[in-house]
Amino acid sequence: MQLLVEMFLVPSMAKIERIEILMVDLAPKVRRVDAIQSFESQETPIIKIIDSDGAVGIGYSYTIGQGGPAIMSLLQRTLLPKLIGRDPTQIEQIWRDMLFATHATSVGAITSLALAAIDTALWDLKCKKASLPLYKMAGGAKDRIQLYSTEGGWLHLTPEELVDDALARQQEGFKGAKIKIGHKLGVDDQARLSAVRDAVGDHFEIMTDANQSFSLSEARRRAQILEDFGVAWFEEPLHADDVGSHENLAASTSVPIAVGESMYSLSQFNEYLRRDAASIVQVDVARIGGITPWLKVAHMAEAYNVSVCPHFLMELHVSLCCAVPNSNWLEFIPQLDRLTQSSMQIDDGFGIPSEMPGLGIDWDHDAIAAQRAREFDAVIN
Repeated sequence: MQLLVEMFLVPSMAKIERIEILMVDLAPKVRRVDAIQSFESQETPIIKIIDSDGAVGIGYSYTIGQGGPAIMSLLQRTLLPKLIGRDPTQIEQIWRDMLFATHATSVGAITSLALAAIDTALWDLKCKKASLPLYKMAGGAKDRIQLYSTEGGWLHLTPEELVDDALARQQEGFKGAKIKIGHKLGVDDQARLSAVRDAVGDHFEIMTDANQSFSLSEARRRAQILEDFGVAWFEEPLHADDVGSHENLAASTSVPIAVGESMYSLSQFNEYLRRDAASIVQVDVARIGGITPWLKVAHMAEAYNVSVCPHFLMELHVSLCCAVPNSNWLEFIPQLDRLTQSSMQIDDGFGIPSEMPGLGIDWDHDAIAAQRAREFDAVIN
């Protein structure tokens, strides 16, 4: 009888028992300038969630030089105390609860970036306990994704420098490169694109990015220039909130319109897709609030036959791109080299997702400890 009772006993679920948070401020390794900003630093909140079995999930987020302390305060004072004692496998429920706990500050960047740090840590924990890499746990659609480089295409670089980088990437097997546009005169952007296209030929994609710097009338003028170079897409031509102007622009040009890095909710993406205002979705796992909503956006885009080409965070996005069938490109901007023991694997211009259980990021904990901004260290239990 005792044996039968033991056979039907349900093992107790592990609970979230302790959370550690810190922030590292990373200076860019190269100068990064676009049409609206210069990247001075990258504030990187990192969360470690420990459950009652002793299993650990590590998540992170980022800002471009501003807002990091606000994210850390929101995490420490509002969100993380609500996680203690929760079942970490109930990721969807936790994400919804955290969203509604911050309803007064949602939808917005600070809240989404805080939610992303939590959500990525929970997914890391879930994958580790299942002994599966993220790309398989989240869908397992493919085992590689083609890369394009942004690091050599910044707005301050000369045409000669753009050409040198594009040719180097092409030699390495990369399939494309992004060129920042947004000079005062269209002829200057035209000269930059012409130099790169002449150098790389027709079998190498050129992406362009205006970083929300144009009016609708100017975006139309620039789109006419871009058509001559067969570019892969025209990224963030207008302010991200202006869906109507994007719809107007998309209908007036053959150049694919790309949006997403400055959008923070499922409904924003739905509006763009419903109105045919964009044909490339660049959903950012940190800015949308984590892996949980990222996957929803990707699958929604698939229903509209729209491809996903996420913004930044290549170390995490490589796995998410390989989780879904409608991903097309991964942006190459090394982000975490000084905080990891190994870099993302690249094979002939393709990013290869890690087979390690978890997010697949090989954190260097000694390097993180040495570079953290100690005033933001906190423990919640």
